[in-house]
Amino acid sequence: MSKDLVVILTALNLEYQAVRRKLAGAQVHRHERGTLFEVGAVQGTSCRVALGLTNKGNHSAAVIAERAIQEFSPVAVLFVGVAGALWDTARLGDVVMATHVYAYHGGTSEDDGLKSRPRVWETAHGISQLGSHLARVNDWADDTTGHGRTPQVRFGAIAAGEIVQNSTISAEARWIRQHYNDALAIEMEAAGVAQAGHLSGAPVAIIRGISDRADGTKNSAKDRNWQPRAAANAAAFAARLAVELVGEQEKTAMSEEDRTRSADRPKDHVRNTAYNSTVGIMAGSVDGSSVHLHADPKATGATTDLVAELDGFQGLLGRTHAEGVLDDDTYREALVELGLARHAARENAPESIKRATIALKRLRGLVADSPELVTRLAPLVVAAGGRS
Repeated sequence: MSKDLVVILTALNLEYQAVRRKLAGAQVHRHERGTLFEVGAVQGTSCRVALGLTNKGNHSAAVIAERAIQEFSPVAVLFVGVAGALWDTARLGDVVMATHVYAYHGGTSEDDGLKSRPRVWETAHGISQLGSHLARVNDWADDTTGHGRTPQVRFGAIAAGEIVQNSTISAEARWIRQHYNDALAIEMEAAGVAQAGHLSGAPVAIIRGISDRADGTKNSAKDRNWQPRAAANAAAFAARLAVELVGEQEKTAMSEEDRTRSADRPKDHVRNTAYNSTVGIMAGSVDGSSVHLHADPKATGATTDLVAELDGFQGLLGRTHAEGVLDDDTYREALVELGLARHAARENAPESIKRATIALKRLRGLVADSPELVTRLAPLVVAAGGRS
């Protein structure tokens, strides 16, 4: 993971420019498949941002988000831009941060009508908490001289589909009101980004400035007035959130480093007093009942141990699937990622270990609904990351 970098994605050039104005020293970074990012630092901070443009739609957003996650291994992915408000819950210029995202076009057509089959992704708890804190502090907004009141941050569901919504009486509007009436805003990319984050194990936040009301009053003249202001407000909140996320990551890294130093202090001996138990230790030598801890894990079969642990995880994965915790599609995708991780771990080269770490992170996202699998997988992700 890049502990000082956050990915920010936008769908429109206007939104892209609003974020770019927050960055200093931006340099072009070209992905091997041709996607261009700009990497710079939030002005006045050490927080780096990789900025990318997805274009409209959930599918395009999902592909670029996945590409960005694999390329940069960021602390988090923020999707930033404008959206339409629903039910007059947010005023023009306000910012909505998603607590969860609905892919509202899911459903099944039956003889008695269309039945909703929603997909939902919740925002990671840590990011939600940090966003709420920034909203309470309320010092993130740019100088709004001449723009009226200070924008407010609101938290709630965001609905993401594949069409521009601009009516309160259309069939689509009635569908949303019937099935997703807690949504504060509507747009066209959040579901794709949320899915990419879920599969990759990367935290995602969706941040939208309200530029219209999605009620039939949307027009070019109003867009020219409100879109830049809404995009600028969303960019300002996102930039501040990115800085705070990197700061939190640095604090966590320092705490882990302190724990590591404590664990690395020499110990005179290790004694096993548990009856009929097994103790596994990476040791340099054993003399009587004393175990001397001075071996290099990389030189004592760490690769074999990781592969063996991954083999064991496959058995647990199969059992969890058989118990019905994982559905068939998730189980198949998890097996693919596990296979990639095992193959890369066997190669034991720096680039291979990096691939193994990425695959394990994606696997962690797939099995997030199973605490047992996540708990078993967490030390394996750390182990692979520590050798990359």
